[in-house]
Amino acid sequence: MSAMTALTRRRALQGLLGLAADGLLPRLALAALPTERRTVVILLRGALDGVAAVVPTGDPHYAGQRGAIALAAGDVMPLDGTFGLNPGLAPLKPLWDARELLILHAIASPYRERSHFDGQNLLENGTLRPQGSADGWLNRALGATAQPRDGRRLGLAVGGAVPLLMRGTVPVASWEPQVMAPVEPALLELVAAMYQRDPVFGPALAEAIKAEAMSTAALGDDAKTPQPQRAKRGVGAKAFKALATSAGKLLAAPAGARVAALDMGGWDTHANQGATKGRLFDNLGGLADGVVALKAALGPAWRDTVVVVITEFGRTVAVNGTGGTDHGTATAAWLIGGAVDGGRVIADWPGLAPGQLHQGRDLKPTADLRALLKAVLQPQLQLSTDALGRNVFPDSAAIKPLPGVIKA
Repeated sequence: MSAMTALTRRRALQGLLGLAADGLLPRLALAALPTERRTVVILLRGALDGVAAVVPTGDPHYAGQRGAIALAAGDVMPLDGTFGLNPGLAPLKPLWDARELLILHAIASPYRERSHFDGQNLLENGTLRPQGSADGWLNRALGATAQPRDGRRLGLAVGGAVPLLMRGTVPVASWEPQVMAPVEPALLELVAAMYQRDPVFGPALAEAIKAEAMSTAALGDDAKTPQPQRAKRGVGAKAFKALATSAGKLLAAPAGARVAALDMGGWDTHANQGATKGRLFDNLGGLADGVVALKAALGPAWRDTVVVVITEFGRTVAVNGTGGTDHGTATAAWLIGGAVDGGRVIADWPGLAPGQLHQGRDLKPTADLRALLKAVLQPQLQLSTDALGRNVFPDSAAIKPLPGVIKA
């Protein structure tokens, strides 16, 4: 029996009536962790061009390497003497000014090849190799926390399918916008009465109805939002804001989860990437609008929230023949939230001179993504350094949590 469930009437009824081909059984109540801190992981699927998102205008080799997709210094929002923010990310500048945005540059997971499938798998499984684990590091992190005794869910996947990041032995829930007409309450009551004495389906349906009521109360009209159009994996730029709004409301609910994962697709910019407009610019704008909407939906809970924005790898420094960039290595990651000690770019910048590039083509990684993730999980989920290095990210004891990124 799978522990991954969805907060939808459709899946509740299908599971009970034997129509759930995916085997999902609605056992859905959510709960707070042993902390009121919220943690959100946003996966950017397709490989974000970190050099285009957080622009190293102070690097003397930047303009020459980027060619037609280089941004002029006047086009970016200055952050410090070396870096500027892509204009597509303009909605995030107030968060930078409020010291709620921290940027980590020239960072990468341990993966050093260029397959999206393998890169995302390793990013989510938290080991040193693709297919290295059947569960995800965020699920293992949840497992290392104090567990509730009533079977309530600790984590939430927003947008449909539960990503590998959240899969594992700890039960989690998922939520997606409705795609079918709502089920009449009278029908739910009838089905509940039919199964109330069943030792399996009776409690399951009761919990599903309870969770449905919770999500409906938290989301209001957003519960009726149409199913968003998805990119290859993850929603696209136009749909991300609505999804992030729903995530924020569910996390803000008193009985809601405290850890969530969202996917955003469309970052594989091999062609027509653009500079101050185009595919990447639109995607960055959709991401920024979604983060701002998430903050608004969380309300006062934002003060203790950390949003982690990560991707499987970066892109080539040089533009290709079709006005885009190809699969690379290091990129940029972000921490955003009221609990973040931001207003800084942290980077052991390797430079963009040809001789300084990884394999002569990519931004060289100088920071390990696991150090950043450990720095978030340790205070947010109250995890020990030993648990992080042995269980959450196996065989990573030598990788220490990055200091000073979360407010004390």
